[in-house]
Amino acid sequence: MVIAIGFEGSANKLGIGIIKDGEVLSNPRHTYITPPGQGFLPRDTAKHHQKHALDILRKALDEAKVTPSDIDVVCYTKGPGMGAPLVSTALVARTVAQLWRKPIIGFLNPYQPSDIEMGRLITGADNPTVLYVSGGNTQVIAYSQRRYRIFGETIDIAVGNCLDRFARVLKLSNDPSPGYNIEQLAKNGKKFLELPYTVKGMDVSFSGLLSYIEEKAPELVEKGEYTPEDLCFSLQETVFAMLIEITERAMAHCGSQEVLIVGGVGCNKRLQEMMGKMAEERGAKLYATDERFCIDNGAMIAQAGWEMYKSGQTTPLKDTFCTQR
Repeated sequence: MVIAIGFEGSANKLGIGIIKDGEVLSNPRHTYITPPGQGFLPRDTAKHHQKHALDILRKALDEAKVTPSDIDVVCYTKGPGMGAPLVSTALVARTVAQLWRKPIIGFLNPYQPSDIEMGRLITGADNPTVLYVSGGNTQVIAYSQRRYRIFGETIDIAVGNCLDRFARVLKLSNDPSPGYNIEQLAKNGKKFLELPYTVKGMDVSFSGLLSYIEEKAPELVEKGEYTPEDLCFSLQETVFAMLIEITERAMAHCGSQEVLIVGGVGCNKRLQEMMGKMAEERGAKLYATDERFCIDNGAMIAQAGWEMYKSGQTTPLKDTFCTQR
């Protein structure tokens, strides 16, 4: 029996989760929310994490009904992410590991196997093609020849970043998240605005599309030609169609009959609906999670750490640094 605790604080969410042999014992989280139309700055986000770290840690232990002596390994996110929040969270993880005299594991990857492993654990997916979509990542990933390999990705900004930045243009609330509020508005959109559709082989590009709709939106809304709901609907439909195209191509290449959506944008019901239709047409099966596990959380870090610890891997204390990239 192995119990792992995971610390996640790479962006505006601070999460601490505890896993016991594949069972989620606790997974509390606290989100830093800024005023409508504003993003979150690294310094202010780090202060949020510092303020709430001990309360979230206590809540995680209490909900899991475990004590520090029960913990076998401490895990945390080394990167990628925002520098100041990453460092603040890593400091808590390092301190806890030394106070409790436990080994520590840090994750530093171009993509997060923690998201994938948590998705597989929760959904029961065996060997899926993975669409990893969040504020910092947009990648199509599959396991091949004993490692995860990237088959396609964004060549500029992530899809979550694209949605968040457009939400600022419309001055949408950041509570609970900009992407969620875009999703709700899009449900009432009726008029489709054709936007740049940029798929280059197995890769996608969102920056040109974002620049186009950012420039057009104020004028279109002011003239009454399109409503904010129409623009959210048009943006969602376009970017999701791009993502599904490259995911289907990867599934065909790998001969995969499973597709798993992970990452914060993976909570979007419209994305799940569109991906489900594609999977159904291929005779494949869609797996997806809800906001408890697709948004940044500590349990996904604990699960990936549990996997690494079981295979004999830990991180020397001298290597417990952080990096934004």
